[in-house]
Amino acid sequence: MTRELAEVFRLDGRSALVTGAGGGVGAAVAKAFADAGAAVLVTDVDKDAAATVAEAIITGGGNADPFAFDVRDAASAEEAVARAAALTGGTLHILVNNAGAVAPAMFADQTEEIFRRILDIHLVGSFLCSHAAQGLLPDDGRGRIINVTSAAGLTGTIGQVNYGAAKAGIIGLTKSLARELARKSVTVNAIAPLAATAMTANIRANEKLAAKTLARIPLARWAIPEEIAPSFLFLASDAGSYITGQVLPVDGGTVI
Repeated sequence: MTRELAEVFRLDGRSALVTGAGGGVGAAVAKAFADAGAAVLVTDVDKDAAATVAEAIITGGGNADPFAFDVRDAASAEEAVARAAALTGGTLHILVNNAGAVAPAMFADQTEEIFRRILDIHLVGSFLCSHAAQGLLPDDGRGRIINVTSAAGLTGTIGQVNYGAAKAGIIGLTKSLARELARKSVTVNAIAPLAATAMTANIRANEKLAAKTLARIPLARWAIPEEIAPSFLFLASDAGSYITGQVLPVDGGTVI
């Protein structure tokens, strides 16, 4: 029996935890998952931002709860995954490690404190949330971890050694974890997005940097977060059931 094409993209009966979902790509992903039928724990370090996104999902007829936590805190990560799993009776089906921050500076001006902070938020945060989630992911082929990397982690970038190192580390984490969790039929992938969000605001506000960035994008424009979210839905759904250990750039062709 064949399945209707639209059906394979549905997430009915599944729970999802999206970190950094108070705005930008994270918020768009949380809304897309809810529209596809998932119960979503909308998390962010900013509790008001998380609550606003969750409220919008609920108003639109979706199922969502907000939760504020810092991904660098192991105990909070444990609580977050437990809350997300509780949305569907104790199983967490989808984890999206999206929380992030930037602290641009040329290498000569980088401090150990700033370097460690960016690594802790991106790389250690992804590790802690994934580690907390591993025991709650199902082994029926529906378990998903989707990490968020960047072109900076694939090709490097000037003025963001900390960010580039963290995003490159996430690629290594993704590939190694994919090999281990394949034993449980859990897929682990990464997406490298590029969109007009708060994370790229400084670049877009600088005329010179904005022009240089657009010159490196074959499609010659910034995406909006809603253009990025469907790639997450693809990997989270049954449509992506045979894909693991991969990095998917969704960046207008920046990385080819």
